[in-house]
Amino acid sequence: MAVLLLFISILPVFILGYYIYNSDKNKEPLKLIAKFFLFGIISGVFVIIFSLLLELFIPSINVDIDAGNIDYLTLFVHTFIIIAFVEELSKWFFTYRIGYNNKEFDELYDMIVYSVFTSLGFALLENIFYVFIDGGIAVGISRGLLSIPGHTCFGIFMGYYLSMAKYRALHNEYRLEKLNKVKSIVIPTVLHGVYDYCCFAGSYFVIIFFVFIIFLYFMAYKKMRYTLSIVSKVKYNNNYCSSCGTKIVGEYCIGCGAKQE
Repeated sequence: MAVLLLFISILPVFILGYYIYNSDKNKEPLKLIAKFFLFGIISGVFVIIFSLLLELFIPSINVDIDAGNIDYLTLFVHTFIIIAFVEELSKWFFTYRIGYNNKEFDELYDMIVYSVFTSLGFALLENIFYVFIDGGIAVGISRGLLSIPGHTCFGIFMGYYLSMAKYRALHNEYRLEKLNKVKSIVIPTVLHGVYDYCCFAGSYFVIIFFVFIIFLYFMAYKKMRYTLSIVSKVKYNNNYCSSCGTKIVGEYCIGCGAKQE
C-alpha cells in the first residue's frame, strides 16, 4: 500500500516535469534541473518549519478548516498570507538566487523551466505529506489532478515574470525590471491565494474554484506558449559573465575578473 501511495504521489510530478522540460527547444542541463528540484524540496521543509513556529508562537493563526464556522476574513488572511505568500516567497527565493544570473539562463523559457521544477520539488514534498497523512488513494488522485498542476501553473507565472524582468534589464529598463520582479512574487501569490480560499471556503465557492482552475490552466498555458514563441529572439550574449553569471561592467566581470570576448 505504501508503495502505491508513493507512486501516486510521484507520478503527476514526473509527468508535468517531463512535459515542461521537453517543451524547451534547447534543453537545460539535467544537473541544474535536479538542483532546482532539490531546492524546491528544501523550500518545502523551510515552509513546514516556519509554519510550525508560527503556530507555536502565534496560536491564533491556526485555522481549523474542518470546523465549518470559519470567518471569511480570517480565512482570507490564512490562505493569502500564511499559506500562499509564505510558500511562493520560499520558492521564489531559491529560483531567483540560483537561476536569475545563472550562465545557463540564456533564453526566456529557461526561467519558466527553473521555477516550475522548484515548484514541483515543493509540490512533491507536500503531496507525499498529504497522501500519507490524510490517507489515501483518493487524496492522491485529487491532488494529482488539481494541486500538482496548480503548483506548476504558479511556477509558470513566476518564471514568466522573472523572464520579463531579465528582458527589461538587458534593455536597461531597470524600473520595469523591478516591476516584473515584484509581479513574479505577487501574481503567483494571488493566484495561489484564490485557489486555496475557494477550495477551503466550500459552499458556492466550489463552483468558483472549478471556473478558476480552468482560467488558471488556460492562462498558464498561454504564458508558456508565448514565452516559447520568442525564445529564439532573445539571447543574453555578453551582458552576463559566461563563467560565473555575474553582470558585466566594461570588459571584465566584477565577480570573477574574467575578460569577456
